[in-house]
Amino acid sequence: MTTSRHPSLAARAAAVASDEAIAAFQRDGAVCLRGLLSADEVAVLARGIDANLAHPSPRALVASRPDDPGHFIEDFCNWQANADYRSVIFESPLAEAAARLMQSRSVRLYHDHMLTKEPGTRQATPWHQDQPYYNVDGRQNISFWIPVDPVRREATLEFVAGSHRGPWLMPRSFMSNEARWFPEGSLADLPDIEATRAQHPILGWALEPGDAVAFHMLALHAAAGADRRRRVFSVRFLGDDMRHAPRRWKTSPDFPGLADELPPGAPLEHALFPRLIEGGA
Repeated sequence: MTTSRHPSLAARAAAVASDEAIAAFQRDGAVCLRGLLSADEVAVLARGIDANLAHPSPRALVASRPDDPGHFIEDFCNWQANADYRSVIFESPLAEAAARLMQSRSVRLYHDHMLTKEPGTRQATPWHQDQPYYNVDGRQNISFWIPVDPVRREATLEFVAGSHRGPWLMPRSFMSNEARWFPEGSLADLPDIEATRAQHPILGWALEPGDAVAFHMLALHAAAGADRRRRVFSVRFLGDDMRHAPRRWKTSPDFPGLADELPPGAPLEHALFPRLIEGGA
């Protein structure tokens, strides 16, 4: 599946993913795009999230502890079953903005990720990079974090500016801090950023519905709990240089059987990863 480039979407993306935003993304690994989605697109996305919450997939995970007064749930890879997710992914300016920020001729969908924290959720999302959990390698990648509820600065996603340049740091399970992916000791451990916040260039933005944060998969990021409801849709895109990187362990999300169909180093030419913008590899 390939979408044709739509001039009005390209114009909307260019107005928000400006040259200044491109420079910020390339420099810092994260940038806030104000008003990327319209009110109608936000309403469609909120409806999709609510449908997802009402009927979670088998891939859904509860990411808060049983004694947490709130509730944190995540779900993955639902675009094929959720028409509202598909509408926003394929018919909004997201792909065009991704192409501009990644400086990529092509844009391919990697996966969608819903994250909802109910009021009173104490469970924070600890500092981490996303790419070590994934089955892809390359530099031209991007994630969008799109809330459909207002998010205060204190509860927003935060980033360490410039951390997308590396190195890769040890991915650990959020609840038990186990190294379930790369073997223990094979990557450097994450420094205690919370204990040394003043020593790091930390970015974060209060957000309104329609705003989106775009970030590189290697950018260190974290988020606090939630004092009010925080429904978020995140979608990841791949650019020209991204390649399949099968792991010996279960990735997050997992793509069962994919390693039998795509060899290591292959472009992600597969129905699971439709190309939204043609051009390049």
